[in-house]
Amino acid sequence: MSKIEEAKEFLESVGMPKKQQNNLCCYVLLAMSQIKPNDFWQNSTNEWIRIHDIMQFTNTFYEVKYAENSRETFRKQALHPFRTAALIEDNGKATNSPNYRYRLTEESLKLIQQFKSEVWAESLKTFLTNHTSLIEIYASKKKMTKMEVKINNKEFTFSAGKHNKLQKEIIEEFAPRFAPGSECLYVGDTIAKDLVKNNEKLMSLGFNITLHDKMPDVVLYCEEKNWIYFIESVTSVGPMNPKRILEINDMTKNVSAGMIFVTAFLDFATYKKFSNHLAWETEVWIAEMPEHMIHLNGDRFMGPR
Repeated sequence: MSKIEEAKEFLESVGMPKKQQNNLCCYVLLAMSQIKPNDFWQNSTNEWIRIHDIMQFTNTFYEVKYAENSRETFRKQALHPFRTAALIEDNGKATNSPNYRYRLTEESLKLIQQFKSEVWAESLKTFLTNHTSLIEIYASKKKMTKMEVKINNKEFTFSAGKHNKLQKEIIEEFAPRFAPGSECLYVGDTIAKDLVKNNEKLMSLGFNITLHDKMPDVVLYCEEKNWIYFIESVTSVGPMNPKRILEINDMTKNVSAGMIFVTAFLDFATYKKFSNHLAWETEVWIAEMPEHMIHLNGDRFMGPR
């Protein structure tokens, strides 16, 4: 029996659905266990690895090549279901972070190491008996890494990471101070891309959003003043530079409301890294100094241009 067939047998044994017994899922299991075609399952490991590493392993040792743009397929078909089933865990980083990794849970590793051995049947029985509680444990661990945030008086959770931490600060600290009474029309999440998106309101204001357009990280609207705040949450990329302003202007050429462009940073040190790239006639807000703004205009304080 080939390793791919054995991997399928393992996934079936632990109760994964048919959709998660396909070849791609089998290669993910083999890569995460670091099991090559002639290896024994008892030599499995659970080092932290990236999707890129999984694809490289599959290509190198099983001569099956997946395109780099198929990462989302790996996430949806294998990694997310495996994580939900408590077979694997992630390291809690933001999914767009270069440090984001997955690994087998300790319980899964022990089970895989006993696959095809004399104690396999007993080990599998014990695992399945405890599986529901394992799912609850790992779901709780995942939930602990999330951040609660209230948006438009409704409770949401952001996934972990600096980018989302800053977005939380924008909504909870910037908005009440500098956009009082505003409504959040859009905010993304590093995992749930469109966490809040009021398409009806955006369209009524004149937005023209296509699949190719990248929304600003946070969009607020103050109906009383008829002002729209476009806010970029910057931890490593994406300040309000002249190119970004042109992109947003193209998306909003039919918008008649006053438009305010803001770049938000977690701290002054990050702001300094990007200060040379920021467009004039935009605003800067720094979360560690929440009561202050930096106005890149010279003639007046915050307002539409």
